[in-house]
Amino acid sequence: MFIRTPADLGAIIKDNRKRLDLDQAGLAERVGVSRQWIVGIERGRARAELGLVLRALDVLGIKLNTIEPASLENAPSSPDIDAIVAASRKSST
Repeated sequence: MFIRTPADLGAIIKDNRKRLDLDQAGLAERVGVSRQWIVGIERGRARAELGLVLRALDVLGIKLNTIEPASLENAPSSPDIDAIVAASRKSST
């Protein structure tokens, strides 16, 4: 899965939070941030502190991997991030 924007990352965080049956307050408590911080990151806030973002990803069990640019041609296809973002937006309305 490719993350191209803060909104992409926010959608992934929201999707995984919901899969774990956590509300925003519960995730905030586990990460050690306010509920408003979670709201902001899920909405794609671009200026979130990296350390806190990484902590949130760890709490949700999301692992980051790097792919060497030459390896991208042979990388397995990943879920369409645009579809994930669209589904996340639909479920929040």
